[in-house]
Amino acid sequence: MLRLNLSTEPRWLDLGHGVRLLVEPLTTAIMLAARSDPAIIAAASDAETSASNDDLARIVAKAVARIVVKDWEGVGDEDGKPLPLTPEGIDALLELWPIFEAFQTTYIAGALILDAEKNA
Repeated sequence: MLRLNLSTEPRWLDLGHGVRLLVEPLTTAIMLAARSDPAIIAAASDAETSASNDDLARIVAKAVARIVVKDWEGVGDEDGKPLPLTPEGIDALLELWPIFEAFQTTYIAGALILDAEKNA
């Protein structure tokens, strides 16, 4: 049975290391909007460099995060002063392997569970 969560309210996503992101639910509209991100278009159209699957995963995660992240906690500068949420900050945060991996597995892959459930 397909279980739908019809909530459109953002929720806090704990990524570990004291970092939490307030994210919108991952929808088809968001994934389609992410496809329009210039970095994704460039990676897809640049046949010479042909980005690896890992590179594409990183590029897509950043594009999605820039759309869905509405706030964050536990992110500070070198002195520990909380940083404001910015697209550049989101990109920098997702360059940290444990944070990227947590975002991939708890947010993006979590949406893909739907595919597994419908094929069970």
